[in-house]
This record gives sequence, C-alpha cells and structure tokens, in this order.
Amino acid sequence: MTRLDAAPTTTGPDLYVEIDAGRAHAQGLARVAGFTLIEVMVVVVILDILAAIVVPRIMSRPDEARVVRAQQDIRAIGAALDLYKLDNLAYPSTEQGLEALVRKPADLPAGARYKNDGYLAAVPRDPWGTAYQYLSPGQHGPYDLYSHGADGIPGGEAFNADIGNWTLDE
Repeated sequence: MTRLDAAPTTTGPDLYVEIDAGRAHAQGLARVAGFTLIEVMVVVVILDILAAIVVPRIMSRPDEARVVRAQQDIRAIGAALDLYKLDNLAYPSTEQGLEALVRKPADLPAGARYKNDGYLAAVPRDPWGTAYQYLSPGQHGPYDLYSHGADGIPGGEAFNADIGNWTLDE
C-alpha cells in the first residue's frame, strides 16, 4: 500500500502514499512519547522493592522522632524565654507560664519592654499532645521546661523518660 522509495507527487496513488506515510510518522511519535505497560510495571516493582527496604527502617523510629521533636521544641521555647528575659528583666513566673510568651502579662516589672508580637505565635504542645511543663524558678536552673515523655507520667525510662532543658546536653 505504501511505497516509500517513490518520489513524492501530488497526483495519483503517490499522493495517498504521502498522506499515509505522514500518518504513520505521527503514530510513531505518539508511540515513542508514551510508556509501555511493561516499563510501568518494572518501575512499580523497583519502587516496591525500595519501599520494602526503606519503610521498615523509617517506621521503626517514630518514638525517636518524637523525642527529637520535643528536644527541639524545648530549645526553641528556651530561646524565646531568654529573649523574654532580655526585654522584661526576668523570666515569666510559674503563674504567668508559657502563655507570657504569646500574650503580654498584666504584671510586668517597671522598665519591661514586651515585644508587640510576643515571643511565640502559640505555645506548642509536646509530640504526645500534652502541654509542656514550666517552673520558674526551676529545680535545675533559673527555669525548668520539660515534657513527661510518651507516658505523660513524671520519671520513666527510654521513651517514657522526662525530657527537660537540663537533659538536652546528655
């Protein structure tokens, strides 16, 4: 039906050849631009193998990730507390709590320069969903900032251990 060696003309059966060859060329490009089912299946199998290797390593660490997040939160809140002290001459009292970093307390000392936007947008909760504990003055320093860990009970071991600003360097 097609004669590719024929010289193109505009009349007769060769015109049909030109149109048909052009259509075949367009179909060839469409086929090259897509992926075959086999190629897609090979990629899916490779991704499944990688997931089978990587996911167990990642999924076995959610407790470690929560501890690291709590440590980072405590560092960030600690930095906000230090800025608060620089501007307001003292750390917030235990009664004022961490809310003093978000909203201006009513009983600031004379000469205090509370930031208009506060020191935190909101007081975060620990990775287990409970509020961070704050004492000022603290038992371990000028203030104690801590989480009771995964179990929410004071003390504990491993992932249930308390995470405090005094334990960050251990």
